[in-house]
Amino acid sequence: MIVIVGAGLSGLLTAYLLKKEGIPFKILEARNRVGGRINTIYRKEEAPIEMGATWFTAQHPNLIALLEELGIGRFEQYMDSKVFYEPNSNFPAQIVEIPKNEPNYRIAGGTSNLINTLVRKLNPEDVILNQAVKEIEFNTNSVFVKAENIFEGKAVVLALPPKLWANGIIFEPEIAEHLKEIALQTHTWMEDSIKVALTFAKPFWKEENLPRTLFSNVGPIVEFYDQCDEENSRYALCGFINSAFKQLSYSERKELVIDQLKNIFGSRVEEFLHYEECVWSEEIDTFEDSEHSLFPHQNNGNPIFRDLYFDNRLIISGSETSSKFPGYMEGAVISAIESVQKIVESRR
Repeated sequence: MIVIVGAGLSGLLTAYLLKKEGIPFKILEARNRVGGRINTIYRKEEAPIEMGATWFTAQHPNLIALLEELGIGRFEQYMDSKVFYEPNSNFPAQIVEIPKNEPNYRIAGGTSNLINTLVRKLNPEDVILNQAVKEIEFNTNSVFVKAENIFEGKAVVLALPPKLWANGIIFEPEIAEHLKEIALQTHTWMEDSIKVALTFAKPFWKEENLPRTLFSNVGPIVEFYDQCDEENSRYALCGFINSAFKQLSYSERKELVIDQLKNIFGSRVEEFLHYEECVWSEEIDTFEDSEHSLFPHQNNGNPIFRDLYFDNRLIISGSETSSKFPGYMEGAVISAIESVQKIVESRR
């Protein structure tokens, strides 16, 4: 049996591919939900809104191939040719024209549609929630993974951000010091992001012929985009808040966000149905403090993560470890594919 630590995209895809190979596994997830940094909020009669991973491009063929294999659609992210732009606090928002860039895409039904589809392909008893792994012990022919329960396997796949396992899991014997140092200095993509979204019953921006895209140097919102569903029949706007605002309370952030949007879009912003936000630095199963500041994608894709350890019984996986597009959904898919290839080859 293979023990997979982490039920994000990489971990679930690893399980799906192992099942196709006829190799038994268990997935252990610390949270009470699957998906990791993919988290779509669903409400009846409202647009699905993304608190986590959202976009991909035509440059991400492995993710696209997976969606096609699973029968999941994709659609182009709507992008205004003219956008609101706040250059600084001394000037009101202005409407400016931007060049047309390579399109971004979103997953039909929300990004969690991919997660939920993968879960449905697995046996329910093989995905175990509320199992924060505390210790991994390597013996001659087996691995013991200790969480709320103890699981024995032939090998273990770490499908979570490197900082989390380097700081939160005790290894017996200990992992190499150099590997641990690199892991602790590996940036976790989105770990300090704050996402915010508002749902609406009507697209007031369309009725008033307003851009629905915003770029701001003022804040708290720094980027804001259309988040309507693929049929453009349920309406939402979604974007990012400057991470410095994590020091404020939920109610303080919400008030500042609504004030900023009223100044730009007008009073009809207050017609929103729901306000949602996710401060990823408050997610203990995503965020881990760093001793020193890390730059975006620091050590992502480092070759040290693609080696096998403890006689092929430790496989390091997860989006940040991928050989290509580390930190993104494409990286998570590539990492899972590479991990399963290693497992299959080591069993020959």
